[in-house]
Amino acid sequence: MTEQIKKRTKQIGLEVIHLIDELPNKPSGWAIAKQIVRSSTSVGANYRAACRAKSTADFINKLKIVEEEADETIYWLEILEEGGLVEARRIEALKKEVNEILSIVVASIKTSRSKVNQNSTVVNPQS
Repeated sequence: MTEQIKKRTKQIGLEVIHLIDELPNKPSGWAIAKQIVRSSTSVGANYRAACRAKSTADFINKLKIVEEEADETIYWLEILEEGGLVEARRIEALKKEVNEILSIVVASIKTSRSKVNQNSTVVNPQS
């Protein structure tokens, strides 16, 4: 599963790189292009970093960054669509994929937190 998510998160960045080449050559397009390239490629880079985490806490912290960057990518896709810079159908599949990755990451964070909480519960043998 980890390798599949690595590929999917990298693909998001690559798809955004191709998308920005279609944006209008004007200041609004340039500004948004810089932001969405940064956030979308950060999703994959930070997911890879999470896979190499040194501890569960480190893993959770790195996944939180992935969550933030995926959410930011969705925001910029919405700005592109609502600002009339791209047609909704052009980014429909990309938005769906980023939302799926976001859901997976949030679920992983919740699962990891619950495992940490279960392991940190101290049972008092005298009670």
